[in-house]
Amino acid sequence: MSTSLTTCEWKKVFYEKMEVAKPADSWELIMDPNLKPNELAPGWKQYLEQHASGRFHCSWCWHTWQSPHVVILFHMYLDRAQRAGSVRMRVFKQLCYECGTARLDEASMLEENIESPVLIASLREQCYDEDGGQYRIHVASRPDRGPHLSEFCEACQEGIVHWKPSEKLLEEEAAFAFSDASKQRGLGYNFFSLRWCLFWASLCLLVVYLQFSFRSPALL
Repeated sequence: MSTSLTTCEWKKVFYEKMEVAKPADSWELIMDPNLKPNELAPGWKQYLEQHASGRFHCSWCWHTWQSPHVVILFHMYLDRAQRAGSVRMRVFKQLCYECGTARLDEASMLEENIESPVLIASLREQCYDEDGGQYRIHVASRPDRGPHLSEFCEACQEGIVHWKPSEKLLEEEAAFAFSDASKQRGLGYNFFSLRWCLFWASLCLLVVYLQFSFRSPALL
């Protein structure tokens, strides 16, 4: 079962996991509500999580709700010379659909065992050129709570189209699993093909050598 954490608690977990993953480097995580997608400073990398899970709390009517379509934007930078990295994080807000107030509310809780591994995997891939693993959030397996209310979503209002029906998500996850399996089979196939190419090339060279050896005395 997922563990829900406040933003401060989630940052603490991030620091602890990065200390284990990259003990030689120091990382900082900064909440930046003004972060914009695809507006990157030189050297910075981006990761956009479109299907995080979070709990919201209306500061006006005290209504709470759970959303499986929370959008989180990360900008990441690693200074290899200083062995120091920085992550800027923005959790897009949602409007309360109960009271209809125009006040956007932040997610008060985030799932620790989903967003944290995804961020660390992205850091390893984009900042360290490592294989971050095939970690993927299987959102299609979550209970279907109905259509996403885009008019109440800050990310949707800013042009980030991220919600998809469960049927579409299931198709994409099946395609992802098939692609991953094909890559694994492809590695073995490429090795097998290379081995046989070397074999046939060696055989051809041997045939040419033997032909030349047999013809040489006739030329004398």
